[in-house]
Amino acid sequence: MRWRAAGVLALTCGPAAAVECEDVTFRDASYTICTVDVTQEDLRLFHRDADGKVYGQFGAIEAAVGPLAFAMNAGMYHDDRSAVGLYKEDGAEQAPLVLSDGPGNFGLLPNGVLCINDAEAWVMESKRFFASARLCENATQSGPMLVIDGELHPRFIPNGSSKHIRNGVAAAPHNPIVHFAISNEPVNFHDFGSLFRDYLGVDNALYFDGKVSRLYAPDLNRSDFGWQLGPIVGVVKK
Repeated sequence: MRWRAAGVLALTCGPAAAVECEDVTFRDASYTICTVDVTQEDLRLFHRDADGKVYGQFGAIEAAVGPLAFAMNAGMYHDDRSAVGLYKEDGAEQAPLVLSDGPGNFGLLPNGVLCINDAEAWVMESKRFFASARLCENATQSGPMLVIDGELHPRFIPNGSSKHIRNGVAAAPHNPIVHFAISNEPVNFHDFGSLFRDYLGVDNALYFDGKVSRLYAPDLNRSDFGWQLGPIVGVVKK
């Protein structure tokens, strides 16, 4: 994974928390980027509580596991809020990997998988993930991929007129840093993907969602509300 120096400034200049959230401007649009060091923080996926009820909100997770340092919606879901593609939590698969194309953004291949294991995380294109047979204790599948091997998704249009609040993630094997980003105003896919490739300098990034994109960042006094969510990714405070 390549890195833009400014994108990791908070992690390289003096003492800092292992979760850093900051507002940035890229191509005249506002974004919030949260950077997590998985060797220092407890990064998890959340979907259902011990009784099988979908959490749906950040507050419901905090009521169950304690305070969160960061959280974000982490994948698309059906009307019943079950995951659209692969979803694994603590080794238990709740929904299978989907490799076929289809309608909507999820089916805009290539799509991808965020995998989280102990002290590591990575983003990988779905078919490559399947072929690799890599072990993954926690995973959420979404789509499309925003950046694939340093290139934007081939279907992205520079001046695309479809604009929404969007969020996504970037992570690479053998690198402890995971970047989560959300736009603070409607942007198109091309600009959002470019944030990861050109601002953060990453080789692979995955789209989580648009329209329902939400962020919980207490250090920024931010707790978005709205639609009930499906899969959620978050850091539990130690």
